[in-house]
Amino acid sequence: MNIEIVDRMNQIEIQEQEIERRQRELASRVKAPADAEKYKSEILADANKKKAILEAGACAEAIAMKGDAEAFAIEAKAKAEAEQMAMKADAFKEYNKAAKVEMWMQTLPKMAAEVAAPMSQCEKITMVMDMNDAPGEGSGPSKLTQEVINIMTKIPDSVAISTGVNLRLKSA
Repeated sequence: MNIEIVDRMNQIEIQEQEIERRQRELASRVKAPADAEKYKSEILADANKKKAILEAGACAEAIAMKGDAEAFAIEAKAKAEAEQMAMKADAFKEYNKAAKVEMWMQTLPKMAAEVAAPMSQCEKITMVMDMNDAPGEGSGPSKLTQEVINIMTKIPDSVAISTGVNLRLKSA
């Protein structure tokens, strides 16, 4: 009976050792690779997270730099335009009467063309004359030409009324 008890105890001990061996085998074959894979996944996830954060920061910085560059360009363009306007204003202040007369002489034909333009669209003009018109006022085609000239002489007054700028030369 003692032998059976000792034999049983030996079998229990052998089974316990077998269980312990299987646990070590399980740990070395399954758990250790799983832990290693888990660790690898955590490292890769952390690396991807840091990469995404850095890329987002770089994009934000690029957008900010682009905005700064556009703002600088707009500011430079505005300054250049302001300087150009100031230079034009200074040059205009320096114009004397002769320069203003020359400018008017260059502009008047263009203005006359614009005033007469509607007449160029007509195929036929019928004129009705009043035989009682005072002599010297002109009649027929000269009356039509005189009407265009009258319109042209009223332009400086119209500009002065609407803008406050007197285009007529003051006599010396």
